[in-house]
Amino acid sequence: MGAGKSSLGRRLAQRWGLTFVDLDREIEARAGMDIPAIFGGEGEAGFRQREGEALADVLARETCVLATGGGAVLDADNRALMRQRGFVVHLQIDVEEQLARLASDSSRPLLTGVDRTEVLTRLDAARAPLYAEVAELTFSPTGMDKHEAEERLAERLEHHWQRPAALYRVTDTT
Repeated sequence: MGAGKSSLGRRLAQRWGLTFVDLDREIEARAGMDIPAIFGGEGEAGFRQREGEALADVLARETCVLATGGGAVLDADNRALMRQRGFVVHLQIDVEEQLARLASDSSRPLLTGVDRTEVLTRLDAARAPLYAEVAELTFSPTGMDKHEAEERLAERLEHHWQRPAALYRVTDTT
């Protein structure tokens, strides 16, 4: 959460002439409502079910740059799909950086009305081992502006990613 997956993903897709898909926006379009409304009406379990369905559909249909929400990795079936059908990049930033980036963001259901430091720390502890399991590349954009992060990640991908046969996803820790 707050690692820059949508921004970086969009920029890299444009760079390589690929379609960019933000999985959260895909879920919202299918549901006809935003993420907070889905959480409010269906809870996290309902959102996660929609997330798994959307992930499977996107991964089956096209080669793209896909930005998943940080929680997509929680489901074992999602992790298997990510490993089988793509090249997973884990964007990793620490909790302090997340707090700074998300300071004025009130759109995150998991951070509404709670101690953000505690929640982000807990999410990272739960999700980091799962990202270690699926990620083929870990990248930290900490301290970089968008242009520098794009250049450095593109350089790393040029050495590790075989395109266009592989699907490339940008994910983060939360």
